Amino acid sequence: MAEELQNLARDVDRKCRLTGTFELRSGITATEYFDKYLFETDPALLRRIVERMVPLIPDQTEVLGGLEMGGIPLVTMLSQATGLPAVFVRKESKEYGTSKLAEGIDVKGKVITLVEDVITTGGAVRNATLALRELGADVSVVLCAIDRSGSHGTALADVDVSIQSVFTKEFLDSALAGE
Repeated sequence: MAEELQNLARDVDRKCRLTGTFELRSGITATEYFDKYLFETDPALLRRIVERMVPLIPDQTEVLGGLEMGGIPLVTMLSQATGLPAVFVRKESKEYGTSKLAEGIDVKGKVITLVEDVITTGGAVRNATLALRELGADVSVVLCAIDRSGSHGTALADVDVSIQSVFTKEFLDSALAGE
């Protein structure tokens, strides 16, 4: 099992780690970037990551909430793999049609586990958590493929959300160093 996880980490790293100068959503400038769309658009790699996410879903989860845009492929496959319904969570409510923030079933009173691709500062998850709570949802966990926050799952402690990740940046770094 550990070898399988190491192999997945190496495959993700080889496919997704880019070097250069990149401005992140948070405004931070980074010299490396995990292009999550490179694993999210690779069906075999995406499936392997989702298979590692399934056991991380808390038992009390009623709905999986995928954050726009990177969480959508992950939450769609997780929903299919588990049978749990999914909602797609926008960065902000759309200004036309139904004007919804969360597309799909009504989230009021539901225990939602958020799904994100990469977490660096947690800003998008923090915003989604607060917005979903305003709609009456219970949000306390986020699953992510890669936690690059460096805070070992505590980047969202200020909003009482725990992070469950398939990989941390440190784990990816060590998997690559182990080659």
